[in-house]
Amino acid sequence: MRNGAEPDDAIRGDAGRSGPAVGPDVLTFGETMVALRGSGPLRLGGTMQVSIAGAESNVAIGLARLGHDVHWSGTVGDDEAGRLVLRTLRAEGVGVGGAATDSGAPTGLILFEPRLPDVTRVHYYRTGSAGSRPGASAIERAFATAPPRVLHLTGITPALGPTARATARRALQLACGHATLVCLDVNFRARLWTADEAGAVLREWLPSVDLVIASDDELPLCLPGPPGDPGEGAARLLDLGVREVVVTHGAAGATAFTGTGSRHRPATPVRAVDPVGAGDAFVAGYLSALLDGADLAGRLARAAATGAFAVASAGDWEGAPTRAELGLLGAPPGTVVR
Repeated sequence: MRNGAEPDDAIRGDAGRSGPAVGPDVLTFGETMVALRGSGPLRLGGTMQVSIAGAESNVAIGLARLGHDVHWSGTVGDDEAGRLVLRTLRAEGVGVGGAATDSGAPTGLILFEPRLPDVTRVHYYRTGSAGSRPGASAIERAFATAPPRVLHLTGITPALGPTARATARRALQLACGHATLVCLDVNFRARLWTADEAGAVLREWLPSVDLVIASDDELPLCLPGPPGDPGEGAARLLDLGVREVVVTHGAAGATAFTGTGSRHRPATPVRAVDPVGAGDAFVAGYLSALLDGADLAGRLARAAATGAFAVASAGDWEGAPTRAELGLLGAPPGTVVR
């Protein structure tokens, strides 16, 4: 979107609503894999739980459970794993009309290996996968028929290879041409590319991005030269034209920065079960409140709530709350809802 930014503290959730066709609230684009979760060290064997995982589809499921119209675009293999991905997303209320099937490549695989109560190792098997070589046609059709209000991208997709990078860049171009708000979750994956590679691509994208979400250690990737503290780094991004920067601090919460100031929100305290997927849940909550027209405090509050649900549940997206469940976080310990 980028042009015509409002001078107040809110990126408004009404982008992309001009014209006769009404598109989805959010379009996400990226790779979704089959996920296998072990109960211990992989070398010892044992049972594994089968599910799906992908940062963008995690966000999509989180938004769908909160009542938003959200579509996922990506490519899966013409295999049973790909059919599981599409079936699961449909079951969660995510539109997959923009998904594609590649008969020449398999659906990607991700293995989760818990090694300590708070340490999980992740193993990727996605080199040459269908999701690493998505074509741009589905994205182009989506914008040609009914542009979304928000395009959500992550820094994972461009790390998958030149085809995925080019398609993500095309999505950015289309979003700018249709007044669609662009959200970028940096989501750096050191096993997929180097910090220098990531920084070069992300800095190239910034002129097309409205909302940047990054952790403390990811924020420097978006900035040339020394980043300074998170507040200084966020201020530099705002000076470059980004309209809103949200910096997450793990258990210490998150801080949102706009041209009119900043606001911090502590994390919602819960008993931690599994930290995987918490960042994606945070993004889903933030975008949900943004679409609802909430102010900065309201956006951070909902993001903290959805992130807490993720931390308190096992799996990437399985614990994502519905809108009716958001209030459960305030219930006293031992509460039984009858």
